[in-house]
Amino acid sequence: MRDANEHTITEAVLDRFADTPDPRLKTVLLSLVRHLHDFARDVELTTGEWAYAIDYLTRTGQICSDTRQEFILLSDVLGLSMLVDAINHRQPEGATETTVLGPFHVEGAPQPAHGADISGGLPGERLLVEGAVTAAEGAPVPDATVEVWSADQEGFYDVQRTDLGGPALRATFTTDAAGRFHFWTVMPAFYPIPDDGPVGTLLNASERHPFRPAHVHFMISAPGHEQLVTHIFADDSPYLDSDAVFGVKNSLIETFEHRDPGTAPDGRVLPEPWRHLRRQFGLKQDGTARARP
Repeated sequence: MRDANEHTITEAVLDRFADTPDPRLKTVLLSLVRHLHDFARDVELTTGEWAYAIDYLTRTGQICSDTRQEFILLSDVLGLSMLVDAINHRQPEGATETTVLGPFHVEGAPQPAHGADISGGLPGERLLVEGAVTAAEGAPVPDATVEVWSADQEGFYDVQRTDLGGPALRATFTTDAAGRFHFWTVMPAFYPIPDDGPVGTLLNASERHPFRPAHVHFMISAPGHEQLVTHIFADDSPYLDSDAVFGVKNSLIETFEHRDPGTAPDGRVLPEPWRHLRRQFGLKQDGTARARP
């Protein structure tokens, strides 16, 4: 087609993609073109704005590294991550709700024994986490893989710190015959997502704050069940109602109970006050939902 204009260009592009052999790719491409073109017409996108957008996405890619994924952050603050998560993880009764993976998950976390302290020696209020993994109908799930990670008392993940000699505040456990696991860590703080890059520019321009409420991450996998990626949020944390990445769900808010000095349930003696989180995680039976990357 020649002489394409603002009224005819969309159909011309759609026609060029009409012979895409993969049905799913064709569906995605055609819808993307329609919505992208409609967006440009709707806001009457200027050449300068288009050029800025290209530069913005270029800078977003350039700041990405092995320990920082700016595109995930961008998806998060636009609410796209949570939308995709909701579409792909409609949970039945008894299954724990999901939320975003976030940019700080790291493969190959240490695999300590149950009851280990995974804080890596970092200071903070001691936190005992006791969990149980079940199927949605309540049966225990033994030998489930449970990956956990969280921020420290200052709101930093280990990959954001240069003063650590190795992983901290993250680990991988395997549930026992009753589907249980437990470990010690430190009470995480609320924190800002990295806002010194393009995502921060967007937040500043729209007068949005970058903060996330305090939480612990869990990623749980077991044969015959869909992988669960979720957080548990502290009910006394600020920003529960304005999480920068829209990840808070009421069912994922728990009381991190205050405990007096003394002997913990696993026999550990603590001379100072500590916190206690107890939580059951229900897994959805494996079905047709697409797996997480």
